[in-house]
Amino acid sequence: MAWAAVLERRSGWRSLWLRTLLLLRLLRWGYALGSLPFGSSRHPGFADLLSEQQLLEVQDLTLSLLQGGGLGPLSLLPPDLPDLEPECRELLMDFANSSAELTGCLVRSARPVRLCQTCYPLFQQVASKMDNINRNIGNSSESPNCARSLLMADRMQIVLTVSEFFSTTWQEANCANCLTNDSEALSNNTEYFLSLFNKTLACFEHNLQERTYNLLSPKNYSEVCKNCNDAYKNLSTLYTELQKMNGLENKAEPGTHLCIDVEDAMNITRKLWSRTFNCSVTCSDTVSVVAVSVFILFLPVVFYLSSFLHSEQKKRKLILPKRLKSSTSFANIQENST
Repeated sequence: MAWAAVLERRSGWRSLWLRTLLLLRLLRWGYALGSLPFGSSRHPGFADLLSEQQLLEVQDLTLSLLQGGGLGPLSLLPPDLPDLEPECRELLMDFANSSAELTGCLVRSARPVRLCQTCYPLFQQVASKMDNINRNIGNSSESPNCARSLLMADRMQIVLTVSEFFSTTWQEANCANCLTNDSEALSNNTEYFLSLFNKTLACFEHNLQERTYNLLSPKNYSEVCKNCNDAYKNLSTLYTELQKMNGLENKAEPGTHLCIDVEDAMNITRKLWSRTFNCSVTCSDTVSVVAVSVFILFLPVVFYLSSFLHSEQKKRKLILPKRLKSSTSFANIQENST
């Protein structure tokens, strides 16, 4: 039995060696004939020496060798190379598929920013797949330790790096402020804000079309400012209220920012309103503010004027000294006697 095994192993290595020599010879022919995509066609006249089918086989064998694949039933890799268990392989493929879907969603929702409202189901799916990997530690010696194999088997730790990237992106976008407490749906405030945002943009678009039909000046957006003033004010007021509420709750980190979807929507609206349309919001308290300012300005004048009018003006009385009085009376007597 031992000799049979040795002979079988020698036969296998001999067959592998012959196949390798054949492959190298075919590669040299293909390179010389310019049939391979990375070769240079130095002798195009000899291309007819090999048939088209043989050239395709050369290319397939080359790609198989470059990718580390096997040559037919035999493999160039050692037979005892460790591989993932089927259960771990399934977990890895689930995480890979969900990560690819989330990555595509984040990129497609980059501009305008809609990643929180569009990608939150996929983010929850990726988090669930990662939890499945972390929970699969292996309760016995026979069960596979998928967490160790997938997360800590090498220094790159690709699965862990990808998971941390998604978590960091989600936290920096503050998407928790757009979702409910269980992160299963958009919050009521977010849905209401997005509805007002869509109404405001629809108002802009409608009035721009009316302006085009009426042949107004390209820089004249007075109708847009007039007709969409209420919609813009309602959106801006709601945004301010959401900022105050978020500052009190402070539900997301870092800081007290709203989610990136709401912030980007408000920034777009303000740029259109201020820069593109050159509109300004009229304040309803302008009259009262001006009246109070004028009153405060004239307070010093009123104070000094009232003080001058109501103060007692004392007459100045000249009080002569007694010696001066006596000398004066004596002089008068002398004048009378003369």
